[in-house]
Amino acid sequence: MKLWKKNNELNKEIEKFTVGTDFLLDLKLIKYDCEASIAHAKMLNKIGVLSEEEFNKLVEGLNEIAELASQGEFKIKQEDEDCHTAIENYLVKKYGEVGKKIHTARSRNDQVLTALRLYEKAELGNIKSFLGDFKSAIAEFVEKNGKIQIPGYTHMQKAMPTTVKMWLCAFFESAKDNIELLDCVVKLIDQCPLGSAAGFGVPVFNIDREMTAKEMIFSKVMENPIYCQMSRGKFESSILHLLNQIMFDLNKLASDLTLFNMKELGFVSLPSDFCTGSSIMPNKKNPDVLELIRAKYHVVLGEEFKVKSLIGNLISGYNRDMQLTKEPLFNSIDITKQSLKLMSLVLSGLKINEDKCKKAVTDDLFATEEAYKLVKQGVPFRDAYKKIGEKYS
Repeated sequence: MKLWKKNNELNKEIEKFTVGTDFLLDLKLIKYDCEASIAHAKMLNKIGVLSEEEFNKLVEGLNEIAELASQGEFKIKQEDEDCHTAIENYLVKKYGEVGKKIHTARSRNDQVLTALRLYEKAELGNIKSFLGDFKSAIAEFVEKNGKIQIPGYTHMQKAMPTTVKMWLCAFFESAKDNIELLDCVVKLIDQCPLGSAAGFGVPVFNIDREMTAKEMIFSKVMENPIYCQMSRGKFESSILHLLNQIMFDLNKLASDLTLFNMKELGFVSLPSDFCTGSSIMPNKKNPDVLELIRAKYHVVLGEEFKVKSLIGNLISGYNRDMQLTKEPLFNSIDITKQSLKLMSLVLSGLKINEDKCKKAVTDDLFATEEAYKLVKQGVPFRDAYKKIGEKYS
C-alpha cells in the first residue's frame, strides 16, 4: 500500500512513470532509512506517541529489515515506490496498528532527505579511505622509483627534466587537497533535516529534533524546514563537485600512464593481467582500465551538470523533479570508489623501465640549465637564451 493512497487507484502507466527506478535505487538506502526510523521512533516514545512496548516492537522490526537488506533478502516492489513505503508496509504487516504509527510527525520528504544524508556521510567516509589508499600507493611507488629521471612535457613536447617523484607527488598533493575539500563537504551536509516534514514543520506535536539529530550523530539540526527541501540537490551538487575533483586527478594520471605505456616511450608497463587484447590483432595489450578511468571523469562531470540543471528554476519547497537527483549521485559515488580502488591497484602493479627513461632524458632537456649557467657567468639572460636556442634549433 502506498503511503499517500486514499480511495482511488493510480493509472498503471502513470505509476510506472512516476516511480521510475526508485524501487531499485532505494536498495542502497534501506539500512539508513531504518537507522533514521529507529531514532524517530525513540523520539516518538519520548513524547508519548509510542508506548515502550510499541517502541521495542518497531526497533525489532527495523533491525530485522536492515539485516534482511544486508543479505539481499529485502525486496522493494514497484508498487511500493520506494524503500520508505516498503519498510512501513513490512512493519504494518508484522505488527498491525503499531506499524501505522511510525510515520507520525514526519513526511517522506524529510524521511528521504535524512536517509540520503546518512548514506552520503557514510560513502564520503569510504571515499576518504580510498583516497588514503591512493596516496599510500603513490608513496610506495615513489619510494622504489622516485629518483629516476624522466622528461617533463609542455605542449606535448619535451620541456625540462623531472623525476618520477616530482611527477607522481603532484597527484599525492592534489589528493591531500581533495581530502580537505571532502572534509568541508562533510561539514556542510552534516545537518539533520528530520522533523522538517514536507518543508513546513510538524503541527500539534512538540517533537524533539535535537534528540533525533544526536541519535544519528549529526553535528546540528537544519533549523529552517523550507531550507531542508532547498538543500536537496544543492548539497548533492557539492558532493558531485568533490567527486569530479577526484576524478579529474585520476583522468590526468590515466592519461599520463596511457602515454608512458606506449611502446614508443615505454617508460612504464602494466602487468599482462591488467591488460585486455584484440579480437583480430594477436600482438595487442591494451590499457583499457586506464582508458575507462579516464572516460569515467566525463561521466561524473555530466552527472554533476545534470543535478545542477535539474534543481534550477524550481520554486522553494519540494518538487518531484528532485527525485531525479538520486541516480546521478549514486552512480557517481560508485564510479569514484571503483576508480580510486583500481588506480591504486594499477600503481601497485606498475613497472618502470629505467633504461628507457634514461634514454629519453636527452641533452635538449637541459637547455634552460645551460642558459642559466651562462647567466651566472654574467651573460644577460636574453642573450643566453638566444645562444642556447640556436644550439638546439
